[in-house]
Amino acid sequence: VVNVPTLTDLLRRAADWSEVRPEWGLAGNAAFVIAPRESTREIDLDARTFLHSYDHENDPEGIVLENIMTAPMIVAHWINMQYYASTVDNHHFGSGNKTLHNVVGGFGILSGNGGDLMTGLPWQSLHTGSGFQHKPLRLQVVIAAPRKVIEKIISKHQSIANLLSGGWMHLISLDEQQQFQYSTDGNWKKIELPQR
Repeated sequence: VVNVPTLTDLLRRAADWSEVRPEWGLAGNAAFVIAPRESTREIDLDARTFLHSYDHENDPEGIVLENIMTAPMIVAHWINMQYYASTVDNHHFGSGNKTLHNVVGGFGILSGNGGDLMTGLPWQSLHTGSGFQHKPLRLQVVIAAPRKVIEKIISKHQSIANLLSGGWMHLISLDEQQQFQYSTDGNWKKIELPQR
């Protein structure tokens, strides 16, 4: 007989600060797909991908896509970067060992009785004790929309352009049955898929 936690157990543990290992719902995030749901429905994405259903044929001016790229895409990037930074340098960007934390004002924590305010993720959110739960990768964004519409949005929003030109986020356009990667210099490079 398998001991399966109940909803009551899950809710209790989610709110219990004494739990050393939090629920790992966002650990492992690696991608954000903005495309019709049908395009990913049959694919096992291993709980590593944020999904946003979108059909560019219903949005010829790109107004809906602009809202997605300036809100959910940016939030997905923030989440990804928090995990990335906390994993690659937990001492500076993470918050160390959760068992020593003291919450301060609801915006950060102190490690034990020390005075250094820490705002990143604890080691237990990233590591199982024997291996990483989160692999540090920069967010891969896949958008099923014409490149011209995507370019127009990037040109209107310097914050998105900065993320892409700095290499902090990777972007792929699925455009007319072809795939293109947006490079840090602002150009598109066609992705040649291997023949099956």
